[in-house]
Amino acid sequence: MIKPTPSPPETESVSPYESIDSRKLHEAADRALDHYLCPPGSTPPPRRTRGMYAVTADNKNEELLIDASETLASAQTIAQNIASLVPASQRRALVGIAQLIMLGELAVNRALDNLQMPG
Repeated sequence: MIKPTPSPPETESVSPYESIDSRKLHEAADRALDHYLCPPGSTPPPRRTRGMYAVTADNKNEELLIDASETLASAQTIAQNIASLVPASQRRALVGIAQLIMLGELAVNRALDNLQMPG
């Protein structure tokens, strides 16, 4: 049986750590980037190590209120979308939940409007 297409050629690995020399080259490139992107005597800014959804003591009130507002808006949209897919008896309950979520969102947005910005 004749094969209609030829087999693809074998390719070599393109890993930057293929040999000791390539590892040294990669380390040298990192040092060069650090030299030009971080001037001598300066320290890189500290990284914030908090989790994506962690509420910690260093969160600002404005950040917390903005996140709460966006979360409530998403929850309201989800409740309304699901309400359109269920029977009428369950729809009323979901629309009621969506309205309660909307009231919470309005309260959070009002708190954001009333927030006094420092300085």
